[in-house]
Amino acid sequence: MTRTPTRVLVVAAMSAGALVSVSACGLIVGVGPEPDAGPKEQTPAASHSAAHSAKPSATAPAASPPLTEAQAQAALLTQADLGAPWAPTQGAATWRDGVLKAHADMPECRKLLDALYTDDLFGADATGTRVVTGLDDAMDQAQLRYQVLSLRPADVDRTLTWMKTLPKSCARFTAVTGRGALQNVRVDETVLPVVGDDRQGLRVTFTGATATGEQTLLTLDVAVVRVGEDTIALTHGGPGDVSADATKAFVQVGAQRLADIRKQPRLRV
Repeated sequence: MTRTPTRVLVVAAMSAGALVSVSACGLIVGVGPEPDAGPKEQTPAASHSAAHSAKPSATAPAASPPLTEAQAQAALLTQADLGAPWAPTQGAATWRDGVLKAHADMPECRKLLDALYTDDLFGADATGTRVVTGLDDAMDQAQLRYQVLSLRPADVDRTLTWMKTLPKSCARFTAVTGRGALQNVRVDETVLPVVGDDRQGLRVTFTGATATGEQTLLTLDVAVVRVGEDTIALTHGGPGDVSADATKAFVQVGAQRLADIRKQPRLRV
């Protein structure tokens, strides 16, 4: 049975349109060669003009200013986007301390666990605008942590490059929780909608057992998408399985929301 949040977001994504290429150039500049335009003959005068226009800095487009906190807040997903049973978070999920607060021997895998527990994939050195919201699905004990950030592209690209290595470097490993319970952790790459300039998705699963021997499963979908100099990042997790379709819809609608916010100042000019 399809969950309501997935249906609501997918319909919203489809109705929004213009999501075939959500990139910095396509969304902010909006200029490209017309199809079937073909080569144009260049006159000497035109060549001379082109040579002058090629001078650095004078005609180069300025970088987009960082998102303001108000813009970033406006770009967040909300309860209205997801629909019932999602609601504003009541705090950190119990499984966050019970499972994610864990230790792994391998440094890269330990770094991943720390990033998941703190909801910070970029590190303290990556400075800039950051806003976050949390939404809870009380029915399934799932939680969505959604961030909009305006960081240096190099910092975001460094995180994306690191994330791309994890399905190999941390494909399977063992973690020990603060209570001494063993968790078998698996990291898989996931396919995200083709939005933004670069993106990476991961599915991280934790399997273990309770003190009475009952098997446990926690699933976390993690996604980062860079759109020009802006970024969206999310974790969508809960006991058992979580909907991969819902995660994709969060990414798609979130990228469009961010693009719309970026276009608004230009529309006022």
